[in-house]
Amino acid sequence: MKYNENEEFMMKSVTLSLLQSAANAFDFGGPVLCDAHHYGEGHINDTFVVWREDHSKRFILQRINTDTFTNPVGLMENVCGVTRHLRAKILAEGGDPARETLNVIPTLSGSTCYLDADGGAWRAYDFVEDTICLQQVGSEADFRTVAETLGKFQNQLADYPASTLHETIARFHDTPNRYANFEKALAADALGRAKNIAPEIEFIHAREKDCHVLLDQLAAGEIPLRVTHNDTKINNVLIDAATGKGICVIDLDTVMPGLSAYDFGDSIRTGANDCAEDEPDQSKVHFDLHLYEVFAKGYLSTAGASMSMAEKKSLAWGARLMTLECGIRFLTDYLEGDHYFHIARPDHNLDRARTQFTLVRQMEEVFDQMLEIVCPDNR
Repeated sequence: MKYNENEEFMMKSVTLSLLQSAANAFDFGGPVLCDAHHYGEGHINDTFVVWREDHSKRFILQRINTDTFTNPVGLMENVCGVTRHLRAKILAEGGDPARETLNVIPTLSGSTCYLDADGGAWRAYDFVEDTICLQQVGSEADFRTVAETLGKFQNQLADYPASTLHETIARFHDTPNRYANFEKALAADALGRAKNIAPEIEFIHAREKDCHVLLDQLAAGEIPLRVTHNDTKINNVLIDAATGKGICVIDLDTVMPGLSAYDFGDSIRTGANDCAEDEPDQSKVHFDLHLYEVFAKGYLSTAGASMSMAEKKSLAWGARLMTLECGIRFLTDYLEGDHYFHIARPDHNLDRARTQFTLVRQMEEVFDQMLEIVCPDNR
């Protein structure tokens, strides 16, 4: 799990003794061997691989970051409910649930997670073998594959009662609330930085009404509440090593009630451009409408059947608003003293915000085309 590769959270380090103690709490079918080296690219949870002693099978063992996820039991209720639903759908479609969704390993006492003596929360999954995890878009085919996989995930959960899920991070994609937090930071101006960012402040203020578009549509009943992943970067889809096809959506910690536009929009924000998120030279920032179309067609090929015209239109708004929201978050942190997103240089968060705002401007210039791509001729 990582919301943004620059976010940094600190937890007590994991020793081999602590790891082995946690591993011993789970029903792995026998004793396991542990290695206290972290696995993968995530920056939120602590992730490890453990093997059965005879090396016949391996598993993922994770310590959940309880600074970020304060209700790990509720989080795991979400994960288990959603994966049970997915497993039933996959079986009905003739698929392989051992590879096409995460499979939770219970503790020896039958619980979904283990709480250690220090208050740490642990969970375990089967390891999905023979897969790769892409860290960036290498080709159009990669991007379409990710889109198809995320769309299928959305479609398989279309009949899941989203309102029954716990909100694992409160108001995570509540753009009006993100705007309000920005206003508070601007009013406080704790470091006297507001005088240096007048154009960025004006940019946000000019788009206050935009921040309300999606939640207003939800409140009016125009678009439905969905089960959404809320962290739909390319590295949260496992790709089959042999076929190159997406098979499994991972990192389900932020699965909660939301809008399809959130998942679609976050994928576009991070994938439909050819620049670094913190690019200081704004002339190098480029929103790629063609990649947007590649993703949209892939996503709708698997999710579109369960979506109304209004919901399809909302996807284009999702791309704009998830990008705007992220920029607002970066600028809010800049005003507050860079306490949330880790920075590597002065004005790092300001560069990040400017990059997001440049992408938003470019999306606005081609927004009619974006709408036409997701909803041709309003059909």
